[in-house]
Amino acid sequence: MKNLSDQEKAGMLNNCRKATFLIEKRQNGKIALKERLELEYHLSICEMCNTFMKQSATINEYTKRLFHLGKNELKLDDGFKEKLQKQIDEKLDQPSNKG
Repeated sequence: MKNLSDQEKAGMLNNCRKATFLIEKRQNGKIALKERLELEYHLSICEMCNTFMKQSATINEYTKRLFHLGKNELKLDDGFKEKLQKQIDEKLDQPSNKG
């Protein structure tokens, strides 16, 4: 396998970002024909995005089942919410690693 240039790596990363966006969009509703064709092409060459699509579908299915079983009164305890908010705040305060 050849070494990829930074530009090629960035292009691949952007394609995967778009693909994951389209995967989620498709799971939550309809996507345009052009988007569907772009996604199908990307999935035909990218194993990582295929794995993401399968995992995302599984997570969505379990979430739907959970809420349809009458357990829609799920609540996070306050301690967990505070800890999570602290982690988010710390991540947002970190400088970006973009080159």
